[in-house]
Amino acid sequence: MNSAALTPEQTERVVALALDLAREGRTAELVEFVEHGLPVDVTDAQSNSPLMLAAYHGHADTVRALLRLGADPDLRNARDQSPVAGALFKGEEDVAAVLVEAGADLDAGTPTARAAAAMFGRAHLLPG
Repeated sequence: MNSAALTPEQTERVVALALDLAREGRTAELVEFVEHGLPVDVTDAQSNSPLMLAAYHGHADTVRALLRLGADPDLRNARDQSPVAGALFKGEEDVAAVLVEAGADLDAGTPTARAAAAMFGRAHLLPG
């Protein structure tokens, strides 16, 4: 993103719009933002990335697209939560599978993905 052309307020608004697109699973529009220069791992004040929000809200296609664009599957938020742990917490099996396939670290964060899976009876979704 050419931040020199945007004021801090405009940059903040662009990031907020992109994060809303991730929450809503509006993949094509979010991909356009990234292709036009928005960093794929941009975060909000709580360190939530588009991947984290797409994962938490159950948008497997959006998660796949962000991973293809280079999103970090292990980028944790300010609460030390990982996208895969968030998906497991929410019961988003398809999203968890995409993140596991992408090599997400199942032992990172608090709780870890393994701990979240065990807590919510979803250990069968993770490899041994």
